[in-house]
Amino acid sequence: MTYDEIQRANKLIFERLAILLNNKPDFVTKEMVDELVNGFSLSVEESFSLLLCAALGFDTENENDFKLWESYSPHMLHHLDENDFTKDEYYSSVKLNNGKTCGEWELREDIIAPFTVFVCNDPLTLPDGRIIPQIGYFDTEYRCLSVLQNGREWMTMMPNELVTQRLPISKARGKVATYGLGLGYFAIKCALKNTVSKVTVVERDESVINLFNELILPNFDVKDKSEIISADAFEFAEKEAPKRNFDYIFADIWHDPSDGVEMYKRFKELEHLCPNTEFDYWIEKTLKLYM
Repeated sequence: MTYDEIQRANKLIFERLAILLNNKPDFVTKEMVDELVNGFSLSVEESFSLLLCAALGFDTENENDFKLWESYSPHMLHHLDENDFTKDEYYSSVKLNNGKTCGEWELREDIIAPFTVFVCNDPLTLPDGRIIPQIGYFDTEYRCLSVLQNGREWMTMMPNELVTQRLPISKARGKVATYGLGLGYFAIKCALKNTVSKVTVVERDESVINLFNELILPNFDVKDKSEIISADAFEFAEKEAPKRNFDYIFADIWHDPSDGVEMYKRFKELEHLCPNTEFDYWIEKTLKLYM
């Protein structure tokens, strides 16, 4: 493909996936996959790929459509094992509080149907310019931790939340700070590391802090290594972080690139205030694609 053809293909793949993810991520069902597996002797992966191809509006019998799909799908689709996520120490421990409430908050489990598609990492950029979304699926039900605020979903611990924080967690060392608490996955996992002496969380929403303190933190023996400061992340980054000599700082206060790009830029402009600190940012590769 030429450069222009690759750019058009990138745009088409992302646009069609966005529509599916936002409207019908569970379009492909176990029954549909089983029918192809049993009727045509295809593998689960081959069957799912063909069904998703059709779900995205590509004609599997059209040579150009199928060639385009085949150039992206092997790098894009990931048949995941739910055990890689459910055996995570955070996941298995917090699940014990399923159904408990804290004021306006409720912690519960949602069931993700087999073959439901979801983003499972930052996009992959290939040398020829193809930008490949990373899409995961399970072939069994996946029980997903979810938090509701006044009955409305506020955050769900989909696999993407875990996958995109694994590298920052592996790099965290010494005195660590994180901007944004969420459900505390990053903070807890860092505090459990022997190479981390203390984790400071900066979070401005008092209700989120209360949720964490009451329903999540008690499941782990890390209270002595954890500090939560109720403050604006940018004010803290500018005025307090330079005084504290953090070894590692991780920022995660945005939902997606639509609100993350500008905040990411603001944080980058403040990095020089902490010259001895290593910085990382949630979904940074994705954010850069929108800049």
